[in-house]
Amino acid sequence: MDDELRFPKPYKHDHEKVCNVNQLYEEKQTFGEKASDWATSKIGSWGFIFMQSIILIVWVSLNITAWINQWDPYPFIFLNLVVSLLASYTAPIIMMSQNRQDAKNRLEAHTDYLINLKAEEEIRVILENLEAQNKAISLIYQKISSIENSIDNKQ
Repeated sequence: MDDELRFPKPYKHDHEKVCNVNQLYEEKQTFGEKASDWATSKIGSWGFIFMQSIILIVWVSLNITAWINQWDPYPFIFLNLVVSLLASYTAPIIMMSQNRQDAKNRLEAHTDYLINLKAEEEIRVILENLEAQNKAISLIYQKISSIENSIDNKQ
């Protein structure tokens, strides 16, 4: 075994700073994207379902009882048209929001991959240092043992 202690060179963190994906994502959003995400968050809520149900019940009730004026008599063709138009706009808005969420998820996955690469490199350096320390401890132990043996032999 070598009688010289050798340690790896100190690790240098020369990688770029890891970015906050959420902050980066929000900074790059356009007004339309923010509006789409806002609409999607409202449409996908119990409050929206509750309000939509109330409006539909009121619409049907007013037209059945003819309390005001039957602007849409049974079978509610106009109501069907209004709900279909809302659905035809709602679906693309939700899809736009989902597409942006997918892009954000890909960005997060890429960032996670880069962090994992950096962590793997740092772990490798730590393991090299531990191995060097183990060799140094072994060498120191051998030298101490040989000194103890020489002292014992002299007595």
